[in-house]
Amino acid sequence: MWKSLVAAVALLAVSGSAHAASAVNKDAETRTLIVTEGGSKTELALAGGETVEFCQNGCFVTLPNGDLEALTGSETVEISGGVARIK
Repeated sequence: MWKSLVAAVALLAVSGSAHAASAVNKDAETRTLIVTEGGSKTELALAGGETVEFCQNGCFVTLPNGDLEALTGSETVEISGGVARIK
């Protein structure tokens, strides 16, 4: 009985955890990403040193240089020197 309960709780914990992409702004000034998710566009302004999570179910992101990238929700967008890199 206890083994079944522990297994059920572990399964819920794993399936309940959401994956999201993250963005890290290593610059001192604010940088903006444009996120298109589910057909709607939003501007994601990251202050200097800020890290945010976004894009839980896949999305497109327009980087500061204008490049458009598709994300699945597990990547990290790192901005440094005004340049964004996806890791």
